[in-house]
Amino acid sequence: MGVVHKGFKRRARLLREALRPPRQLPSSEPANSGLAEGLKARRPPKRTQVVDYNVPAVPRLVRSPVFVIAPVRSGSTLLRMLLNSHSRIRAPHELHLRTIGVELTPGFSEASMEELELDRVELEHVLWDRVLHLELLRSGKDIMVDKTPGNVFIWERLRYVWPEAKFLFMLRHPEGVISSLQKRKDNTATRESLEATALKYFKPLEKARSTAGGLSVRYEELTAQPEQVTKEICAYLDVEWEPGMLDYGRHYQGQFAPNLGDRSDTIKSGRIQAARTFGDVTLPPKLERYAAAWGYR
Repeated sequence: MGVVHKGFKRRARLLREALRPPRQLPSSEPANSGLAEGLKARRPPKRTQVVDYNVPAVPRLVRSPVFVIAPVRSGSTLLRMLLNSHSRIRAPHELHLRTIGVELTPGFSEASMEELELDRVELEHVLWDRVLHLELLRSGKDIMVDKTPGNVFIWERLRYVWPEAKFLFMLRHPEGVISSLQKRKDNTATRESLEATALKYFKPLEKARSTAGGLSVRYEELTAQPEQVTKEICAYLDVEWEPGMLDYGRHYQGQFAPNLGDRSDTIKSGRIQAARTFGDVTLPPKLERYAAAWGYR
């Protein structure tokens, strides 16, 4: 009777499935339809990331990566293209490491990894390190650079993951950052909102600059004196300077895609172009503080 009962149950289940309304399939709309809204909804918050380190750090494949700590619209894409044009430096598009995570199932993978002295946070670090190492292997180079603006919110975590990491702090006149945000094609934000956005980057950037140690680079000086500034950067990274770095348009720099770096005609020109200057423009006190700290006053 048990076999017969199971047979009836199976037939009933199959009948229910046959009569069930068809599931709604994913929309066949163009890939970019509603993309902006979706990306906006998924954007990570612009705040410093805090995590707990509960297990020992495992050895890294990449010992001393280089991280550009910079606000949005600071000229970091130009910097990364100049660096990527060096024979030993790989500086790809923005990697967005802070949004690459690991999920462990309680009772299964969580318990399994615990036996290996690993947890979700350290597994994320292992994955980040593997991504950097894989990109170095693919490029045939030996120095890895990531210039994602979101690094400003995880600089302390990056320093924990890679104790021997090096930091480049990309600075730009605060008015230059805000002016560039205003000129974005899709911008609808008010001046006050853009200032608030810039300040979310400025505060952790300045903390990192005064704490982590590294080399500060002003965008205006990079464009006005590219040879001198790139020589200083190469000295900091302990590599020989190469003249070909300045002609970044002759080197393949990857695709220009949304959310992976600057896609303006200026950067696509392949030529270093002078940055706008803002002289003695009046700034609100909160922005004036950073203008003074970064040598613009």
